[in-house]
Amino acid sequence: MSTGTAQKGLWKLMLKLPALRGQLQILSARNKSLLSLCDAFHDASSTLDSLRKDPKADAAIIREYETLCSEIEGEVIEICLLGQHKQR
Repeated sequence: MSTGTAQKGLWKLMLKLPALRGQLQILSARNKSLLSLCDAFHDASSTLDSLRKDPKADAAIIREYETLCSEIEGEVIEICLLGQHKQR
């Protein structure tokens, strides 16, 4: 996992999930699983962006990356929700 790509993935997730920005910042500093998901999200979303720009890209592959990005977002949301419950 690259710290740079994890940070970029974190920024993308913070833009995509504005209600969780603060939680993402706090948890990313101490949760390696979340950082790993941020790294994976950066890779998957960057690939998805490239595929969407390619007129010859296979629609099925685009759908797979859309699903992958959504699944990663779901896992990130779950980590944030669990983190909120632990703070109470």
